Amino acid sequence: TDKISIVRRVMLGAASVSEVDWRVLPEPHGIIRRATENWPGLKVARLDIVPVYNESDTTAAAARLEELGAAAVVTLGGDGTNRAATLGWRDLPLLPLSTGTNNSFPIFVEPTIAGTVIGLVAGGVVDVADVARPAKVIHILYDNVAGESVHDIALVDAVAVRDRFVGSFELFDPETMVTLVLTRADPTAIGFSSVGGRLHPVSPEYEGGLAVQFASPSSASRWVTAPTAPGHHERVGIDGVRPLMLGERVTVQGPMILAFDGERKVQLHDGQTAELWVERDGPRVINVDQAMSTAVERGWFERQ
Repeated sequence: TDKISIVRRVMLGAASVSEVDWRVLPEPHGIIRRATENWPGLKVARLDIVPVYNESDTTAAAARLEELGAAAVVTLGGDGTNRAATLGWRDLPLLPLSTGTNNSFPIFVEPTIAGTVIGLVAGGVVDVADVARPAKVIHILYDNVAGESVHDIALVDAVAVRDRFVGSFELFDPETMVTLVLTRADPTAIGFSSVGGRLHPVSPEYEGGLAVQFASPSSASRWVTAPTAPGHHERVGIDGVRPLMLGERVTVQGPMILAFDGERKVQLHDGQTAELWVERDGPRVINVDQAMSTAVERGWFERQ
């Protein structure tokens, strides 16, 4: 119900400044249908992708939007949702609304205002190049079991843990955490960004990242307490922490599980290695304040 309201407010905000042609992700809950019913004349159509109802739908939708030349993309979700979209379209012009579990990457903004900004961009009132900047991305390079080189990404955090299963939904155990790489470290966030942020804050604007080496909390000489999940605090042992320059590589060696933006994704077997580094070549995140200020400076709202 909350997401239905968010979608409707985004579309109402956009409609207040421009006639927007919407393309939406097919989803099983009827969110778009219920948000747009009894709205005659609204231009909205489902993307022509075949949904399988997991995160790959988001990746496929973003790729299709790139092919269609979309002016801007709105996502509703957390870090994982936006990672999935970025896998489909690396530099998508993005306004990520926070509705997920780990929300370090998305922004908190009233959906009506978010929609107004989308209308300004889609209507050509402001140029996305003037009001958006590429986000930082963690690049992960490793060889799979077939010896093929694989390249993956994360938007906020990539962590190596001594867990047993890929895809597990259990909370991360501080005893299993080994190495963490972050694009941002925020003491007010939830998840791994909070762990780094309570040691050495790193802003999204900083031209670099952060690396953290963990130790067992029971034997560490240094530790930090942080909310590793909503409503859940952990005492995490720390062996070392250091800022990373853009392009500076961190190597981890298996056996490990690699988790990206809070989700366990890759298993490294004994002897396998992965390299992780931060670059600023990710989605172009639309700055709401900058877009609105630009429209005001041009007197656009007064001319309507």
